[in-house]
Amino acid sequence: MQAWTQLLQELTEAPGVPGFEGPVRDVMRRHLEPVADEIVTDNLGGVAGVLRGASGRPRVMVAGHLDEVGFMVSHVTGEGFLRFQTLGGWWHQVMLAQRVRVLTRQGEHTGVIGSKPPHLLSPEDRKKPVEIAEMFIDVGATSREEAEALGIRPGDPVVPLCPFTRLGSGKLLMAKAWDNRAGCAAAVRVLHDLKGSDHPNTVYGVGNVQEEVGLRGAQTMSERIDPDVAFAVDVGIAGDTPGVKETEARARLGQGPVVLLYDASMVPHRGLRDLVVDTAAEEGIPLQFEVMPRGGTDAGRMHLHGSGTPSLALGPPVRYIHSHASVLHEEDLEQTVRLLTAVIRRLDAETARRLREQ
Repeated sequence: MQAWTQLLQELTEAPGVPGFEGPVRDVMRRHLEPVADEIVTDNLGGVAGVLRGASGRPRVMVAGHLDEVGFMVSHVTGEGFLRFQTLGGWWHQVMLAQRVRVLTRQGEHTGVIGSKPPHLLSPEDRKKPVEIAEMFIDVGATSREEAEALGIRPGDPVVPLCPFTRLGSGKLLMAKAWDNRAGCAAAVRVLHDLKGSDHPNTVYGVGNVQEEVGLRGAQTMSERIDPDVAFAVDVGIAGDTPGVKETEARARLGQGPVVLLYDASMVPHRGLRDLVVDTAAEEGIPLQFEVMPRGGTDAGRMHLHGSGTPSLALGPPVRYIHSHASVLHEEDLEQTVRLLTAVIRRLDAETARRLREQ
C-alpha cells in the first residue's frame, strides 16, 4: 500500500507538459525497472517496460500517457510578466488565480495566473469570461531583465501546482494530472501484479508522450512495439457533481472502471470490448460505460497501427480533469488494474487470432 501511494504521489507531482515529459518519464522508468525484463523507448520520449510471459506473441500494449495539460512561456513583457501558450485543452474559467511552476534550465519559480482586476471592468465585461490571451503569469519580477536573470526564457514549460492529497475518508485522491498519471500508474502496477505469474504473452507497460496535443506518442510507440492488442488506460469524465445530467456524463466515482464505447478518434474493437466485459463479469468487477463525442484517447492512434490493432480505451472516472486539481477514487483505479491483469491472462495467441478475424 505504501509503495502504491508513493507511486501515485510521485507520478502526479512530477512535472510533464507535452514535449517536456522528462521528469515524469524518469519517475515511471524508475518504478518499471525493478519488474521489467527490458526497458524500451521511442525517439519522442516515450518509455515502456517489457514483461515476457510464456510466449513472445501476442504483444499486449497497456499505455497511459505521461503528459498533462499545462503552458509554455511565449514571451516576457517589459514589466516582467509572462505571456503564455496553452499546451492541451484548457477552459479559461478554471485558470485565474491558480498557482503554477515555471521550469527553467536554472531551476523553477512559482507564479500565479492573473488578469485585469474585476474592479476595473465595466459591469458588462464582468459578466464575460476572461480570454486566455488576456491572462499572464506573475513570478514577482519587475522587469524583463529581472525575469531573464531568474533564467526565464520563451519556450520554458509551465506546470500547474497541486500537491497529492487524500480527501475525506482517504479513498478520494486529489492531485493535478490524474489525466493521465492514473493510466501510467496502472501500466506500472499491471506489470508488478503479473510478475512471477503465468501469462501467455508479452506485456508492455507504456508511458506515451504528447497525447494532449494530438495523440502523437501513441503513434511512435506503436511503431516501436508493434502490438497485437492495445489498451489506452485513460480517465473518464465523472458526472456525479451538481449540475451534471445523467445524459451528459454517467460515470460515478467508486462505481468501477469506465469502458469508452465511442470517441471522436475511434470506435473500439467489438471483440476486445466483449472480452473485457465478459472478464469483468467473471471476476466480479463493476463496469461503467460512456461515449465521448468530443476528444479522443491514444487508442485512436494505436488502433490504426499496421493493418489495424484491436484496441480499447478504459480507466477510472475522474472529476475536474484539465484543471489544476482533479479527484479520483482509489478503488476505481485498483479495479482497472485488476481487470487489465485478468484480461491479459486470457490473451493467448488463439484469442488474439480470433480478435483479428472479427
